[in-house]
Amino acid sequence: MKDKVAIVTGASRGIGKAVALRLASEGATVAVNYRADDAPANALVTEIQGRGGKAQAFRADVSNPDECHALVRNAVAAFGKVDMLVSNAGVEFFGQLEDLTPQDFERVFAINVGGQLFMTQAAAAVLPTGGRIVLTSSVSARLSVFHHTLYAASKAAVSAMAANLAPELGERGITINAIAPGGTATAMARENGRLYTHPALRDVPGDATLKSKTALQRLAQPEEIAAAVAFLVSEDASYITGSTLAVDGGRL
Repeated sequence: MKDKVAIVTGASRGIGKAVALRLASEGATVAVNYRADDAPANALVTEIQGRGGKAQAFRADVSNPDECHALVRNAVAAFGKVDMLVSNAGVEFFGQLEDLTPQDFERVFAINVGGQLFMTQAAAAVLPTGGRIVLTSSVSARLSVFHHTLYAASKAAVSAMAANLAPELGERGITINAIAPGGTATAMARENGRLYTHPALRDVPGDATLKSKTALQRLAQPEEIAAAVAFLVSEDASYITGSTLAVDGGRL
């Protein structure tokens, strides 16, 4: 990926961080997007540079369409171009039906769906022929999980987005795909650990029940998700578009 420029949203930790490190290790210059906390993003940039790579941190809240477009403009201003977008920023949410509020809906869909849609819109305007877009869905979009309805619906929308934008972007020679991670050992999963104690939550990331239902009997490491992303943005995936790739250890 030498001389390629990648934007990775939500890149300061978890899967996004692993993706940024992987793409940088293969020669890409990485625009490290983060929402609020400067320290992790700057630490990642320092780590990439320490390994001989190129990166710069860019603050933007992807739930704001204007900031999505500004992020792409700023990356182009800094690096001269953008060749690929990895839309990773997202938020997880658990809640039973009677407790869901319009505010919950607006927050989850603004980030998980709107953020990916408007990042795609902004990136597609500058990507060259051969450009790559990878969105982040989830196996939750195809599973029945207690109290995960709002999150799962948002991720199903992402897979639909990849499928339906494929012919439109294909006219420009741009591919768009999604990854659907299964349970992954990330900080976000650990932070949501308190939710897993609810007796109804029998099938969530980090739960032993999930491991037992996964063919490989374990959670993914973020680096394993990043490997799938690296494939989808590579030349080896030039004839793949509109697809959602499950990276779930056989969960589905």
